[in-house]
Amino acid sequence: MPMPSDVPHYAIALGANRVGLHGGPSATLAAALAEIGGVIIASPVAVTAPVGPSIRRFANQVAIIASDEAPPVLLSRLKAIEAAFGRRRGQRWGARVIDLDIILWSQGAWASPGLTVPHAAFRDRMFVLGPLAAVAPDWRDPVTGLCIRHLRARRARHLPLMPC
Repeated sequence: MPMPSDVPHYAIALGANRVGLHGGPSATLAAALAEIGGVIIASPVAVTAPVGPSIRRFANQVAIIASDEAPPVLLSRLKAIEAAFGRRRGQRWGARVIDLDIILWSQGAWASPGLTVPHAAFRDRMFVLGPLAAVAPDWRDPVTGLCIRHLRARRARHLPLMPC
């Protein structure tokens, strides 16, 4: 999928497993996409088993967005959207109305207090890799050098994440 080259782009992971102000999880993801804006493409919604203590299944999605915001500015905006949608901080990996994470940035890696891009755990999460591979299979992880389709295949087969 060709990406606009004049504006940086981000891969954003969206997840929800509770009813919120916008309805059920899938409706919440759709409303979040509209609020985020700049959406180039969004994956189909994948329903996945929860990680951790939550018993509700998650609706997961990945969107590629165009934004000239610096990663910390975008993260702040995503956290404000989460709060406006009714997200409250609580038990780690618990049920949530919405979760928005920056996974990748077209400008490479970023590290600052409270934010690391690429997302530190995305390579281990099939609920992110599956939707991400659906919309950006050839995007390369700036840390491993592997493209998303390779990361997904290796994770599915439980292979080490060494470059090809």
